[in-house]
Amino acid sequence: MTSTVAEENYIKTIFHLQEDVSLVSTNEVASYLNTSAASVTDMLKKLKLKRLVAYEKYKGFKLTSEGKKQALTIVRKHRLWEAFLVNKLQFRWDEVHEIAEQLEHIQSKKLVDKLDEFLGYPKFDPHGDPIPDSNGKMYEQIQTSLAEMNIHESGEISAIGNQSTALLELLTHNNIQIGTKLVIHAVFSFDKSMEIKIPNAPLFIISYELAKHLFVKKVGYDPKNSS
Repeated sequence: MTSTVAEENYIKTIFHLQEDVSLVSTNEVASYLNTSAASVTDMLKKLKLKRLVAYEKYKGFKLTSEGKKQALTIVRKHRLWEAFLVNKLQFRWDEVHEIAEQLEHIQSKKLVDKLDEFLGYPKFDPHGDPIPDSNGKMYEQIQTSLAEMNIHESGEISAIGNQSTALLELLTHNNIQIGTKLVIHAVFSFDKSMEIKIPNAPLFIISYELAKHLFVKKVGYDPKNSS
């Protein structure tokens, strides 16, 4: 059963909200989509009739197995299109989200599978988020928040938690992207800000707020070998 664009937006929203909690409330969806609780309730009734969401009285609702399957398909298309726009059309990583929001509603499975093949079956999008494969499976990598790292630890940027345009512009300004290696030189107790070193750049300080949104794989990196 084909879903409308509006229904797909709700399905994807519920999917993302469910990453943090098992059951989602009407108000949480309304806040996420900046719409009214009444509008959310109307849509949930439609999704329930299509057996895409299940409701638990007084607790909230969640995607059914079919709803989750559809959500993973939408997420797969979104992240593949982001990879295409950045890797093949040279868009900046801070300008592809809205375009991918439009392209994710294309229904042709053959086109999406061909796109995946053309890109070389990428496991992650330009922001480090895992791309579901054609069976809905996602590659998981061991990573930690940069804010939780200690002095002298080193790592490689693997994902960006907050993908707002403002944050991505800040990272671009500091030459930080997916794959950037860094080492922690100092952590300041006053505000938990960090002094870090990345290749081909002098030491600089990032805020604790920014560090919370950066995820890293712990790897070896010797700053002495990078000017």
